[in-house]
Amino acid sequence: MKLAAAGRTHVGMKRAHNEDSLRLCREEGLFIVADGMGGHASGEVASQMSVETLAEFFRATADDDEITWPYKMEKDRRYDEGRIMTGIKLSNRRIFESASRDSRLKGMGTTIVATFFNEKECYIGHVGDSRVYRFRSGKLMQLTEDHSLLNDYIKMRQLTPEEIEAFPHKNVIVRALGMKETVQVDVLTEAPQSGDVYLLCSDGLSGMVTDKNMEHILKQGDDLDLSCERLIDAANDNGGTDNITVILIKCLA
Repeated sequence: MKLAAAGRTHVGMKRAHNEDSLRLCREEGLFIVADGMGGHASGEVASQMSVETLAEFFRATADDDEITWPYKMEKDRRYDEGRIMTGIKLSNRRIFESASRDSRLKGMGTTIVATFFNEKECYIGHVGDSRVYRFRSGKLMQLTEDHSLLNDYIKMRQLTPEEIEAFPHKNVIVRALGMKETVQVDVLTEAPQSGDVYLLCSDGLSGMVTDKNMEHILKQGDDLDLSCERLIDAANDNGGTDNITVILIKCLA
């Protein structure tokens, strides 16, 4: 599958430093966004560690399919599905162990969302509230489900739009890398079509720009770099209260 991709990250308008990380591994067909937490420099350490570990695992398993995996592959999982799940679990373990050894990194963690494209399919692995959207035929659809307190409340109760807007703990996530020794990873499988654009982002974008406005921006043209800039500008224009990270991947054939 031929792909075109672009990515941008921005500190936003309120934060002193950027704790987000991204990685575009074009040759491997792997794209990653991570949103670190923990304050000081530790959030940045966690997010960088997550994208580096996952990218390294994909390079190692691409070169040697006999390599011993750190976790057993779950039954009924396809090879590449298990690959993205295992790589994220390995990232979690390394972050957790690093924080356990170094008191300066105690409490660090990160969300992560990653897409891997092979010849026919796209696998999406994620933990936390960073998201993947699919833009197809002029329509934007959210594919991932936030691991957040707000989303848990929405699933338990039928909250009105006003209640959602007034919810006092919007930024509280219930699942992240580094919080525990093990982590549950959600994996989705997509069948991409020519012309599809996949959007990966931290909540610095999705929390500041509505899905409708993101869709409008993506309708404005096919220049992925320009679209990334427009999305980040929109988040900053709305306040830019968090770091903002965006990756766009277009399926060409």
